[in-house]
Amino acid sequence: MDALIQAAVRVRENAFAPYSNFRVGAALETAGGEIITGCNVENASYGLTMCAERTAIFKAVSEGHRPHSFQRVVVCTDAVELTPPCGACRQILWEFCGDVPVILVNLKGKRREFQLRELFPEAFDAANLSE
Repeated sequence: MDALIQAAVRVRENAFAPYSNFRVGAALETAGGEIITGCNVENASYGLTMCAERTAIFKAVSEGHRPHSFQRVVVCTDAVELTPPCGACRQILWEFCGDVPVILVNLKGKRREFQLRELFPEAFDAANLSE
């Protein structure tokens, strides 16, 4: 199994999801091959919950990685159907990663790969706002 997928599977175990019991792991691969992980962290006030994908991105940035220095991302759940990133995560991924491969996996061995533009067509891009 790919090291990036293994990292997403492992970090999923760290998720704090006492309200939904829906644990998610995410792993980013940098241009240099480093793997940065994140898991979802819930809060009783659901709006304060942080998704695994955003946790990984924000962690990467806090560790000195710059936007568009990521090659691909893996999202792992235990759902029967593969679970793509939520809309907020798609926007964050677009801004910080660009049109990268997004690999969805579950613990049952199911896997599917998309380009981010397939999951997030007509994405908002602040770089296109100025003339």
